Amino acid sequence: MHKLKFILGFALLFILAGNVNAQGLKVPKMDLTSQVLGILNNTDGLDLSSDQKSKLTKENSSFVDELMDIDKSGKSDDDKKAAFLGLKSKHAKILTDILGNDLFKKYSGQILKSINPLKSKLGLAALAF
Repeated sequence: MHKLKFILGFALLFILAGNVNAQGLKVPKMDLTSQVLGILNNTDGLDLSSDQKSKLTKENSSFVDELMDIDKSGKSDDDKKAAFLGLKSKHAKILTDILGNDLFKKYSGQILKSINPLKSKLGLAALAF
């Protein structure tokens, strides 16, 4: 009788433990492109107009597409470095035109802080930030 209670108790514990694991939260992992775009489109604290936000979102989407195209290309590392630095310069000029110098500096600071955790995943593409 004592063994039966022990076995039933153990079985109940095993069943409950299985149910607890089954109820864990499953957070979908975002791909790198989505993560970078999410960081770039975060304009909290910048007080941008809807026109500026729209232009910024469009430019960021184009920038990330170009960034990933360069990263996936079969170019040499030196060629990729040059392409990333050229893309950075082009993107900075466009963003300065959209935001102005002061907002661009503030926005760039935000981006650099937010992108740091992804730099190892980005590899050479991190040069574009």
